[in-house]
Amino acid sequence: MGEDSSHAKGWWHVRFHIKWPANSEPSWHIDLLIAGEIVAPALQRYRNSIALWRFHRRAVRDAEGHQFSFAFYSSPETAKKIFSVLRVNPLLKRMKRARIITHDLYDDTGIITAPGTEDTSDRNWAPEIRQSWPFFIMGVCQMWMSLIQHLSEGLRKKQKTSSLEKLLALYENTNESIKTLWREQGCHSLLHHLNAMFGYEPVLVREIYLRKF
Repeated sequence: MGEDSSHAKGWWHVRFHIKWPANSEPSWHIDLLIAGEIVAPALQRYRNSIALWRFHRRAVRDAEGHQFSFAFYSSPETAKKIFSVLRVNPLLKRMKRARIITHDLYDDTGIITAPGTEDTSDRNWAPEIRQSWPFFIMGVCQMWMSLIQHLSEGLRKKQKTSSLEKLLALYENTNESIKTLWREQGCHSLLHHLNAMFGYEPVLVREIYLRKF
């Protein structure tokens, strides 16, 4: 796909609400399944028309509950196309019928409410951080997506995943593998090298401790 000709751009979100029964842990592997099987095809199709993108994961016992979000910066025209592709995704429909995803919400493309690239960054941050952070988090999400794809493809070769039950099990195993990689290698591969980019300066952690990674 070519670059969008429209000059008016903004941030757009699609939010997937995931079933989270009482007295249970969030099904975090569902986030990976949504990213790898529902969002990834649309992202790949329209990647050249998107300036920035990222994921957001959260699970809090409130009105929003367990929610996985895909945010991207583009023209309204591109947002309409992406939303259309996501809405008709066969797996999304299967997961909604199974009540694994309770509902999906899409921004109104009739109005741009976040036109600045910094508009979805934390407003408590310095302006320079707010403007730069979207590029950082996009890289993080790209790495996370790559891990999901590589690990799930390896598992997929070992088992057939025609049923929704088997697909859920595949992504549960993928999630466990990613958790292990983060726990065992995240400190050096991610935190240490991030610290290195800033000249190994100490960082204030929760406004209490200075640490180096």
